[in-house]
Parts: sequence; C-alpha cells; structure tokens
Amino acid sequence: MPPRRLISALGFGALAVAGLAAACLPWRVATPGAARFVSRGLETYGLALSADGPTHLSLLPLPHLRFSRTRLTALPDALHASSPDLSPEPLADGGRLTIELSLLALLSGQAEIGGIALDGATLALPRGIDDPRWAEPMARVSARLAQGVTSHPRRITVTRATLAGLAPSAAEPEAEPGSGNLDVVLSWPMWSASLDGAVALRWKGESARFALTGLRPFDFLAGRATPFAATASWPAGSLATQGSATLAEDGVKLAGQGSFETRSLPETLAYLGRDVALSPFIEGFALDGSFEASKEGLMLPSLRVSVGRNVLEGAGSARFQEARTAVQATLAADSLNLAPLLGGLVRLFGPVAPEPNPEAPDSAVEAPAHRPVALKPLTGGDLDLRLSAASSRIGPVLLEDLAASVLVRGDTIEASLGRASLQGATLKGRIALAPAEGDEAETEVKAQGAFDRLDLGALLIDLGQSRWVLGGTQGQFALESVGRDVAALTERVSGRAVLASEGGLITGLDLADVIHRGKPAPGALARRNGRTPFERAGVTLRFADGIGEIAEGYLKASALTASLRGQISLIERRFQARAELAPRVAASLGGTGEAPRAGALFEIAGPWDAVSIRPARREETVPDAGSRGDAGVRGGPAAPPEALRLPPAGLPPAGLPPAGLPAAARAYAP
Repeated sequence: MPPRRLISALGFGALAVAGLAAACLPWRVATPGAARFVSRGLETYGLALSADGPTHLSLLPLPHLRFSRTRLTALPDALHASSPDLSPEPLADGGRLTIELSLLALLSGQAEIGGIALDGATLALPRGIDDPRWAEPMARVSARLAQGVTSHPRRITVTRATLAGLAPSAAEPEAEPGSGNLDVVLSWPMWSASLDGAVALRWKGESARFALTGLRPFDFLAGRATPFAATASWPAGSLATQGSATLAEDGVKLAGQGSFETRSLPETLAYLGRDVALSPFIEGFALDGSFEASKEGLMLPSLRVSVGRNVLEGAGSARFQEARTAVQATLAADSLNLAPLLGGLVRLFGPVAPEPNPEAPDSAVEAPAHRPVALKPLTGGDLDLRLSAASSRIGPVLLEDLAASVLVRGDTIEASLGRASLQGATLKGRIALAPAEGDEAETEVKAQGAFDRLDLGALLIDLGQSRWVLGGTQGQFALESVGRDVAALTERVSGRAVLASEGGLITGLDLADVIHRGKPAPGALARRNGRTPFERAGVTLRFADGIGEIAEGYLKASALTASLRGQISLIERRFQARAELAPRVAASLGGTGEAPRAGALFEIAGPWDAVSIRPARREETVPDAGSRGDAGVRGGPAAPPEALRLPPAGLPPAGLPPAGLPAAARAYAP
C-alpha cells in the first residue's frame, strides 16, 4: 500500500477510535434540558423528574443519562386532580439516577426508557392503598401493560436505598436515613414474557432476601392467572411458595403450595411486626401445604404443621386484615409429646433463679423470684384451635384418644380437655384464665375436671412408684384463684376436690393387724404380705386461702373402718391429719346395723416428701382450717424420735409404710 493511502487509513482509524472513546466517555450536559427530555418518557408512567446536580451523557455501550441529586414525583396534574391541596412530595429523593435510552427511539428524537438505575436515594413508601403519590403512577403502568404495549424498561435497579415514611398502621419503626438498607433488581427482557425480581433488605438490624420468578405481567394485569414462584429468607426462618396469581377487582389472589419454617416463632413474629396467640410457647415451627390468599386472609385447606418433634395434619385459616391476627385450625396427630408444653409453662411462669453476686460469692443465696402470670404476651391475637391425637405423652404418663381445644378471645384464654383415656379412665377438664376485675395485673384462674374408673395401680407403675393400691377410682375438682404470680395464686386457692374408690386393695399393709396389735408388726411391710381389701374409700377436700381441709375421709372394709381429718397446705407443701382405725363388729341379734369399737389413733404430719406417722393420744387435737400457724402446719414441733418417717419415693424400709400414699390410705399406715 502506498504511504499516502496507509497514512489516510491510519488517520481514519485513529478518528474512529477517538470517536468510539469519546462516545464511551461521559459528557456533561445541561441538567434542566436533559431532565425535561427524560421526563417526556417518564410521563407515560405518571412520573416527573428534577435534578439539582450535574448531568452526564454517554452514548456507548448504550445511550444513557446520569443525574445527581434527583427527585422523582408523581405528575403534578395527576397529583392535584386527586388531592388539590397536597403539595408534590417526592417518591424518590436524592441519590444518583441513570436512565438508559433506546438508541432507535433516540435517533427519531423520542425518549424511550430502556432501563433505570437508582443509587443512594430515599424511597417513600405508600401511606395507604389510595395514596395519591403512588396511585396515579401505578394506574398508568397497569393501563399501559394491560394494553399489551411491548416497550417497557428491561431492567430496574435500586441500590443502597433507604425506606422512609412507613404507614402509621404498620406499627414499625422508620428506617434510619442514609442507612442504605434496600437493594432491588427487576429484570424483564424484551424477548421474555416473564418478570424476575430480587430484593435484599436490612430490617431491624437483620438481613432478609426475597426472590420472585416466572410472573407474567401482561397476563397478571389483564386479570388472567399467571404462574409464579417466590422465596424469602431471614435470620430466623424461610418461606417458599409456588402457584398462580390473579389480579381481580377486589385485589390480588394467590393459590398454590407453600412452606414456612422458623427456628423461633416469637423471634420471627417480632421481626415481621405481627403477633399470634400463645406464640411464646412455641420455638421451632414449620408449616407446609396448599394455600389460597387474598385481602380477606389466608386459607389453608390442607396443611402439615411441625412443632418441635410433633407433627400434625389438618386445615386452618388466618385473617390479618383486622387489628388482631385471628387463627383457626383443626389438627390431628398419631402421637403427641406434651412435655414441651409443660416446659414452656415453667419457662414463662416458673421461678427466676437469682443471679450470683460476683462481689460477694460467699453471700447467702436469695430465694428465687416469681415471674408474673401475665396474659398480655399470650393474647396478642385470637385463636380457635381444635386438637386430637391417638396417643399423647406427658413424661411417663400416656394418654389415649385425646380431644382438646384452645380458645383465645380478647384478653382471656380457655383450654378444654373434651376427652382423654388414662389407664382405662375417662378424663375431662377445663381451665380459664382472665385478667382480674379491678386489677389487670392480676390473673384470675378457674379450673375444673373429672375422671372415672382410673386404675391407680397402673398409674403408679407409670410414675415409677410401687403398686401399693389397686382399684378403680373416680374424682372431680373445681378450684379457682387470683394473683400476680404462681405463689400468689397458690395462697388464694379455693374450691373443692373429691376422690372415691370401690372394691380396691391396699397391698403391703394389714390395717386389721395394726388395730389388733395397737402398732404395726415388726417387718410387716418388708415381707410385703400385708393386704387390706376395702369396699369403699374416699376423701373430700375443701380449699380456702391455699389450705385444704379434709372435710371427710373414710375407708370401709369387711373387718374395719377408718376416718381421716386434717389439713393440707399448698403454700408450705405440708400435711397434718389424724387417722382413726376401728374394727367392725356385728350388732346384737335383735339389732340392725353395726356398732364400732374404740380403735387406734395416728398423727400424720410433715412435708409432703417426708411425712411422719406416730401413735396419738385422744386428747390431742388437729388444728382447724383457720389456724395456719399451728404446730405441724407451719414449723410446729417435730415428731418424737420414735415417730416413723416415710421415705419420699422408692421401696420403703422394713416396718415403714410406702411413700406417696393418698390421705385416705396414708393415715392408716404405721
């Protein structure tokens, strides 16, 4: 090639490279004119743009304008048509805005927006569904897409944005200005009918991520069903759903399959700013199944719930529109472990262990404080829960055919045991908790229950005790109390409890022999050959101010009768009573009935886990129900050395009665 042509080619090449480099470099342009030009493309979406900082134009790789200190508002005409007295408030304020323009439209002098990137701005959330700042832009976008217009931004990116101006009804703290806690990416390629999106949000000091895929905006805005898949994750849990979405006149409707899992339900609810009744009792929680969601609430026609290791199946619903979340569910399980429920009760209402004093490690240990029985943390929503289980276990005790319900309305909680089977017995019960009248800091508790044909021997074996009594037992109770904590509730217990048994047997103890000798025979219990069959036995307790008075205690056997009078203190966990054993003798031939003879008296007193039994003289008396400070109930005189001590559990030594005897039977043991 001749030198002249080579120099010309190199010159043209250099000019082309220089032109390309110049096209890639940002060129500063007048801000007002550039803002007016871009606003012509934004008018289609009901938006207006203004900027206070410098503006730069780049032609390659795609034409785009970059604005600084921007301000996006709804069109003034649209805004004032909805509310003439409202000044234009920004939808997005501050930060840097990059507008990508369509090259073909730019050559014809039009401002067609191909992409939007907003960095470091403050976004104003809607104050409500009909907020005029957002209502008009959303209406125009919906109308444009519903018409099937194919020109639309292919990508919208928001980075380091700050959320502000939350609706007052959200009851959430506003984000800190300039915290940059939101990143959003929306991708809708020209060749695809589906829109994908991802959101990364930092909320209440924790990070959360959301993703949406497969949504077809054209079908959605036209009122047709569109598939979608959505996922969400936060530090305490995750959510995954897939199904179909439809835009109807009354709002968005979703249907499909979903799963929800959290390691701590209270933590997740606090993070979301919601509350559900009895949530403090639940930690690990998972739910999966089919759902139908609308503005009316959430329907779960088929669901599977996992609470800890318990798995239940059934159906449910939830309503979030009202001020209180309302949940209704009917669940069933093959087996349930109710021990975590008791652990939750202890955790919420049990004593608080005092913290050690590092400055005085050898100081006396303070008594544990009592947590208040507060209902407000448990009644943050309404709940109607129906439970059933083929078997359920509370520690070693097995219940069968369980049917129960829990109802939370307002500030009250009611739990009912419709039925349950325990060792052949039928159990029923109910407990209700409500704030006390005149003092909401106190809780009023009412409980009642009944059981029939309970096999005490089998129950004792389940509890790890010796089978010292046999026979079907029935009973009922009705108790109530009011107080701020468990200790105060115990001090104010009042009500009545009744136990009765027929055709039973006491093993390891021959009460007739005790009457005959006036004291137990040496080694009688160790040989375990003593037996006392009885026809009827029972005890009636009347409670007042935490003291239970044994109003009637009796045992009737073929050869003897027994009676029991005394008290049981729930407050100090002590027992004091007197038992009298007498033989039954036939009356004269011409008479009727039976005439008792004088029998043996025994004094029973001491803590529940170490009751002492000793022979008593007839002039000794048992304190009445009002003498709570008398001996034997509150630190009274100790039993003499010859008194017999009952061990708290296990096999009793020779000559001692078995531990854990009920009042009606324990009084007759030496």
